[in-house]
Amino acid sequence: MSAAPTFTVTEVALARRACQTRLPFRFGEATLERADMLTCRVTIRGPGGQSRCGWSADLLAPRWFRKDTDATPQEDAEELFDSVVASARAFVDQSGGAVFDLWRGVMRARVDPFPFDAPDQLVRGFGVALVERALLDASARFVGLSFARALRDDVFGFRPGAVHASLARWDWRGDLPTPVTRVAVRHTVGMLDPLRATDLADADRIHDGLPETLAEDLDTYGGAWLKVKIGAGVDRDRERLLDLARFCVERDQAFGFSLDGNEQYEDLDEVLSLLQAVAAEPVGARLLKGLAWIEQPLSRQHTFDPQRHRSGQRVADFAPLLIDEADAAPRSFERARELGYRGVSVKSCKGVFRALCNFGICQGDAALFQSGEDLTNVGVLALQQDLVIQSVLGSSHVERNGHRYFRGLDHLPGDVARRALSDHADLYRELDVGAALRIQRGAVDATSSLQSVGFGTAMDDWGLELETVAER
Repeated sequence: MSAAPTFTVTEVALARRACQTRLPFRFGEATLERADMLTCRVTIRGPGGQSRCGWSADLLAPRWFRKDTDATPQEDAEELFDSVVASARAFVDQSGGAVFDLWRGVMRARVDPFPFDAPDQLVRGFGVALVERALLDASARFVGLSFARALRDDVFGFRPGAVHASLARWDWRGDLPTPVTRVAVRHTVGMLDPLRATDLADADRIHDGLPETLAEDLDTYGGAWLKVKIGAGVDRDRERLLDLARFCVERDQAFGFSLDGNEQYEDLDEVLSLLQAVAAEPVGARLLKGLAWIEQPLSRQHTFDPQRHRSGQRVADFAPLLIDEADAAPRSFERARELGYRGVSVKSCKGVFRALCNFGICQGDAALFQSGEDLTNVGVLALQQDLVIQSVLGSSHVERNGHRYFRGLDHLPGDVARRALSDHADLYRELDVGAALRIQRGAVDATSSLQSVGFGTAMDDWGLELETVAER
């Protein structure tokens, strides 16, 4: 096996663009109505002195990376932006090396020295992950390969044993599945989302040509998976779930679904009370037969407190627990396993190499699993890079909510959206004005994203004014 090529990061540049939601999105105590999209361009110099650029993007989503703060949404966004700038400088300060080694060096500087449950760990990791994805894109473009092919050819120099000693002998290329080209969508049911047409007054409709209720989502896109947001308290959550159960009966349709607690429960005793209350009603018991897992019911600070897990086994009798916000550092998942958690989320905002390492951990225990979750990803870069990660890991379904809460590609310049529609016709469809995500029979098509040279797309002109934040 030949050594992975070595690269030097010579410049990192950023651009911000405001994105307005079409529908408000409530998760936990936060309601998202707008967010800035941050686009990152990384320039690398490779063997022979040639240079290439790579790209990534993500929303600076308030009230998720930190929920225990009195900061305003704008202050939240600035903290995330500052984390990216700090990570960019750390990447530029690294001497040349394989992509994985560059990432590992920045993780040692930006994440590893701090307690794994520190309140700003997700913020720190976000900055590293955004630059990491642009670096992966640049290096794949440098060698003229798609991300999936470059990974298998070890262009990135992936060495999971450097993160977890238990993975030192893991045959990761042997375990990675053939990337899936169609990924089912797990529709998000937010805490404010109306279920039926009768639940939404005409005066409250926005009439933008896209679905506005869960029933319309299902009629338009199809699908058999839901992700249901809870966290309004046991009584209100019980009523919400029983109403959803009645909705399923009305449609004569059973769903597989996950529950997302959004860190809103004090302990697992409360979660157990909710599940038992729903199961006590025949219609609720029928609904719970489709419950696949329960995501992050406790705050990240309480996730690792054994006293708050007294009812853990009784909750697990309904469905296994999965960590999301509490998975803020490489060692988080292993610590959660000691308390009975079996699942861990895959989110590109937490990092690609971290997701690959967690995949390796899951390969060592058949009871463990990963789940693709969506921090309101929108096209092109954020959505397609996340989709490629899910495909490479073999995810059969993934939460997708950006298409519900944002209107298609309206946040991009018109010519960029038209180019995306042309280059990725399998993933986007034309609207009367603009383009939107194409979901057919409940799934999205990852084919063109997987085949593109680079990470998710070969597009490289985003119509943005970028500012250099780090260079050498």
